[in-house]
Amino acid sequence: MSFYTSLSGLKNAQTGLNVTAHNIANAETSGFKKSTANFADLVAGSANADPRMLIGIGSSVDSITQNFDVGPIEQTGASLDLAITGDGFFSTVSLADGKTLYTRNGGFGIDEAGNVQDGAGNVLQIFAPGADPAVDAPVGAMVPLVNGAGSEFAGITVNSDGSMIASYADGTSTALGTVALANFTTPTGLRQEGSSNWSSTGISGVATYGAPNTGRNGGIMSGAIERSNVDLSEELVSLITAQRYFQANAKAIDTATQISQTIINLRT
Repeated sequence: MSFYTSLSGLKNAQTGLNVTAHNIANAETSGFKKSTANFADLVAGSANADPRMLIGIGSSVDSITQNFDVGPIEQTGASLDLAITGDGFFSTVSLADGKTLYTRNGGFGIDEAGNVQDGAGNVLQIFAPGADPAVDAPVGAMVPLVNGAGSEFAGITVNSDGSMIASYADGTSTALGTVALANFTTPTGLRQEGSSNWSSTGISGVATYGAPNTGRNGGIMSGAIERSNVDLSEELVSLITAQRYFQANAKAIDTATQISQTIINLRT
């Protein structure tokens, strides 16, 4: 039985190494959130067994949880590079299939149609001018490339309260709306979708939308990007720990094999 007990440890060590490697690989990915592998012991015994004589039978992966602490904020100077100072998420909707995704990566730009999107066709969601965030649903952010007077778009400003204002070559400006931020009861229950995007699940609960600077959402920083919250020093220590964990279980398997072979030789 010791062979299979240590084998479970080897598999868990591999899982831990995979999680750590994934964190390290994304140390420079904007909006990325590191994960941690959590393990649990396995114990089996009948109801009539003496609890003082129970022996564990190994371990299993209990969960792989994400850490949503705010990462370092890097100044970029681009007006549509946005960072959140609280716990909120940007909400985006895919132009291709209408799927809603949530992200902490606020690297947005304007496409040829005027959509404010992330470069992958996911449009930033905002509250229209005059909308009530407590009642009204957010809509896709779109910048008119020409105003009513026929003047061309010149630039955009995003304030800390999330209000977006487009300016035009004739000196006029137009309010586009307010950035919509999403929050969740259990953010660790969000499903990773790649590219620093998440989708809601039954564990995370449905998104609750609100304006910046309300509740836990935090404000908006324009001209800045949130970097990965991976600490390379911590991850390197985790690598060393996982390596020792793997080696110890491998040694236990080797010892168990030698003992088994010795017993077989004695019997023959």
